[in-house]
Amino acid sequence: MQKVVQSLHFELLHAGQAALDDRWNYNNVISPFTRIFLVTKGAAMLHHSHQTFQLRPGYIYLIPSYVYNRYKCESYHEQFYVDFMEAAPTGLSIYNLKKFKFEIPEETIDRSLFEKLVQLYPDRVIYDSEPMAYSTQLANHLKANEQFARMYPDRYLATHGILTLLLSRFIDATATLSEDQNDLHDLRRIQIYIAENLDGPLSISKMAQHFNMSSDHFSRSFTKIIGVRPNRYIQQRRIERAQMLLLTTDDTISEVAEKAGYQSLAYFSRAFKKITGKNPNTFRKDRFDF
Repeated sequence: MQKVVQSLHFELLHAGQAALDDRWNYNNVISPFTRIFLVTKGAAMLHHSHQTFQLRPGYIYLIPSYVYNRYKCESYHEQFYVDFMEAAPTGLSIYNLKKFKFEIPEETIDRSLFEKLVQLYPDRVIYDSEPMAYSTQLANHLKANEQFARMYPDRYLATHGILTLLLSRFIDATATLSEDQNDLHDLRRIQIYIAENLDGPLSISKMAQHFNMSSDHFSRSFTKIIGVRPNRYIQQRRIERAQMLLLTTDDTISEVAEKAGYQSLAYFSRAFKKITGKNPNTFRKDRFDF
């Protein structure tokens, strides 16, 4: 796990300050990026991860990537916001490795961190708060980041440092592993193994053998700790990878399916629609042809 954390890389997408009214009202939002925002005035509501948060001034909020969320403002509020993608060489998300808090009190330095990002990236402001609208520019922002890193390495490093600092504030350092989790000490290695092999076949028997377990013990332990069966977990990770590729690359649907570990295009389309509610072509079209 330590190597995964040390290898984390962040790509900034949006940064800005917004004044939002009752039009800020969206349901079933899901994005491949993380959002952190600091409320400075007014009030609103956020719901995700089976929790409801009353947004209030002086607090910072986290919405992890690939988490369904909804938010609503009854009247008016103001916020600083930043959206970014996080990646590790294994493809495993930091949210698979650590427990996170989603609401924390603002510290003295925090507002200046948001202000610095807005200063560095004045062109990354979101002009349309409709989620579908601001998700259409992901690929362009990622390409722009490559050029930004070449031209302004000092600013690029500063950006990475600020994003790292902001995200680190939400890690629940007091969380401890339960006895059940300690019993399956290979859990994190299993998650990394799955992430590294998503583009190939992943059977329970093969994974159990790799980690010197029986298939039954592997499946029971995995389900007890993660909360879903191994096959469903793998399916969810495959679809997340497919969503990322559809949003950030020009790969064909067949290429996306193959990179996500699906040998059958028809099966990939069915699985994708079952989880996201849309087929791959519609998902890409809705995002990029808005």
